Amino acid sequence: MSYIHSKALAAACVTTLAFASPASAQDLRTSLDEDMPGLMELYRDLHAHPELSFEEHETAAKLAERMRALGFEVTEGVGQTGVVSVMRNGNGPTVMLRADMDGLPVVEQTGLPFASKETATPASGVTTGVMHACGHDTHMAGFIGAAQLLAERKNEWQGTLVMILQPAEELGLGALAMLEDGLYERFPKPEYVIAFHDAAAPAPAGTIGYTPGYALANVDSVDITVKGVGGHGAYPHTTKDPIVLASAIVMKLQTIVSRNSSPLDPAVITVGSFHSGAKHNIISDEAKLQLTVRSYSDESRQLLLDGIKRVARGEAITTGLSEDLYPVVTVEEPYTPSTFNDPDFSEELAAGFRQRFGEDRVMQWPAVMGGEDFSQFRRAAPDDVKSMIFWISGTPAEMLTALEEEGKPLPSLHSPFWAPDAEAVVRTGAEALAAAALDLMPANGG
Repeated sequence: MSYIHSKALAAACVTTLAFASPASAQDLRTSLDEDMPGLMELYRDLHAHPELSFEEHETAAKLAERMRALGFEVTEGVGQTGVVSVMRNGNGPTVMLRADMDGLPVVEQTGLPFASKETATPASGVTTGVMHACGHDTHMAGFIGAAQLLAERKNEWQGTLVMILQPAEELGLGALAMLEDGLYERFPKPEYVIAFHDAAAPAPAGTIGYTPGYALANVDSVDITVKGVGGHGAYPHTTKDPIVLASAIVMKLQTIVSRNSSPLDPAVITVGSFHSGAKHNIISDEAKLQLTVRSYSDESRQLLLDGIKRVARGEAITTGLSEDLYPVVTVEEPYTPSTFNDPDFSEELAAGFRQRFGEDRVMQWPAVMGGEDFSQFRRAAPDDVKSMIFWISGTPAEMLTALEEEGKPLPSLHSPFWAPDAEAVVRTGAEALAAAALDLMPANGG
């Protein structure tokens, strides 16, 4: 997942919910001060022992044990390795808080004393190091922090709290797996779903960023198999060269975005892989392209996918190929749908965050073309569920200084060098999740 790299940060404020008073804000922070040593110990343990998507067995077990100790009804193995924890506390709204658990096949190079030394063999078949290069370790520690704050304040809220630990976000499959395993049927169906994600952002660690409306993109993986007629490289006129055809397709694909898609509707078609041939003087009979395609609306997504198929076929016709040799375009299913933050709900939560954290720590950030399967929770019941995912900058002060004074780029999420200011992310995430839940589920109806 890739996130904020823009300095175009603009503040917006719509105050429609009355969030916690400064006194209760201080009360939460006093409790967090006491909890932080244990939460940071948990963070370091999670960081040192990451597990790949749908392999989060030990991670899920150790966090499920903590949730049981806090008094939650806990169910493991939802959507393979997901965990659902429920706390019922009288009549009121149902709020769901989510954290993702999986690490990435990345060899860590942060130099941290608790750096991961884990290895695994993913579906690629290549044994690799495993690292929490996307910050899911901070998400889980902040999630547990919020659970502790809410469990000890049951007299301050009323309703049903559902807290889920989701597997396989990095594959874009974990949320769907939990939903298909009955998340909304076997457990209380939420009215509100909230999550946060750390960000490699040009903002001080602990800054909250949010995006009303479309926040992250549809993510499609598309494969194009380009066929041809092979032969000797010295006699190209006797062949139908798939490399030349595939090259023409690559160049023509760019016109779908520049000439078919509205310039006001963001869209990306990137060819990330081009493979063909095995020797200098042999023209192959096949080339393979791999694309990532990004969009926001369903209509834009369909325009791009239809355009890819049209371009591939059209270029094959121009080359003079027979119909049985036309390119084969395969769109991988399931895809990751775009994440849509309900605008009014997002502004309401942001207004509460501003009241709690201050105007300078809560900013509206631009949407990005990265993907997040958090989108599935709203998409499964768009008429019933309001959702918001927000960012928390994890950029350490020294990295921010190097960016501002030397122009040194920040390591992105998924980088082997990404080591966020974990304490700032965990502390802010725990307080923000707990505060949002307290506001949405006021005791005695508010």
